[in-house]
Amino acid sequence: MFSSIPSLLLLAVGASARIYYAGVAESGGEFGVYSPTATPGTGLPGRFGVDYAFINESTIDIFVDQDKINLFRVAFLLERMCPLEYGLGNKFNETHFGFYKDAIDYITVTKGAYAILDPHNYMRYNNPSQQPGTGSVIGNTSDPNAATTIDFELFWYELAYRFKDNEKVIFGIMNEPHDMPTTLVLQNDQAAIDGIRKAGARQLIIAPGNGYTGGHAWCQSSQGDEPSANELYKIRDPINNTAIDIHEYLDYDFSGQHSVCNQSAPANLACLTSWLKTYQLKVGG
Repeated sequence: MFSSIPSLLLLAVGASARIYYAGVAESGGEFGVYSPTATPGTGLPGRFGVDYAFINESTIDIFVDQDKINLFRVAFLLERMCPLEYGLGNKFNETHFGFYKDAIDYITVTKGAYAILDPHNYMRYNNPSQQPGTGSVIGNTSDPNAATTIDFELFWYELAYRFKDNEKVIFGIMNEPHDMPTTLVLQNDQAAIDGIRKAGARQLIIAPGNGYTGGHAWCQSSQGDEPSANELYKIRDPINNTAIDIHEYLDYDFSGQHSVCNQSAPANLACLTSWLKTYQLKVGG
C-alpha cells in the first residue's frame, strides 16, 4: 500500500553540478482520503497504520544500510496536520504530528540520513478527496473557503520551529502546485521561506514552481498560467539556502505513470538549465 519512489536532489550552481543527496520518496502519508464523489472530509483524520503511514522502519534500514541511500522525502497531508476544524495555521493535531516526528526522527536521528518534509497538497487545502484537483488554492482571495497566504506562513513557522534544531531536515514547501497564477505560487513560496527563517531554522528549503513544478515546462505557460521562469527567480532567502524544486519524469507525457522513458532529459531541461545558470540558482527535486 505504501510505496517508495526513486528520487534525487541536486545542488547545482552555474555550469557545474554535484549530487549531494540521492534517495526515495516515501508515499503513504497522503493516502486514505479518496472519495469518488469528492466529498470533503473523507478519510480524515484516518487510522494511522491502517489508512495511511509514513515509513516502514525495516525498509528504511535496508535503504540506508545496504543501498547507501541518504535522503527520504516523507509526505503528509495538511488536513491531517492542521484539521479542518482548526484551519491551516500554527495549531496542529499533536497526535498526528507525533507520528510524523517519530518517522522523521527515525530517518534523521536513528539512521543519520536526511528527510524532506513534504506537504503533499498541490498548493491546496480543505479537500484532498480527489487530489490533485480538489481543494481550495491557498491564497486565492476570490475563494471564501481558501486558506490565506498568511495562514501558510504561520503553518511553516510552526513546523520549522519544531524541527529547527535537526540539521538533517530539509523543508519542501509544497508538492507540485498547478492550475493557479504563477505569481501566487511565488507569493506562497516566499511566505513559507519567511516563516521558516523567522522560526530560526537555517536548513535547506526547496521551493516549487507552477505546472506541477515540471522542469520541461519551466519556461512555458502552464494551463494558461505564466511560466515559472518569469517569477521564481524573484524568491529571496536572507541566508541564501533555498533551492528550486524540480520534478521531471521522462515518459512520453511527463506523468511518471509509464515504464518506458523515451524523453530526452538534456533537451527537455535545456531552458531550465540556462535559467538556473543565469540566476545562479540551486536545483533540487
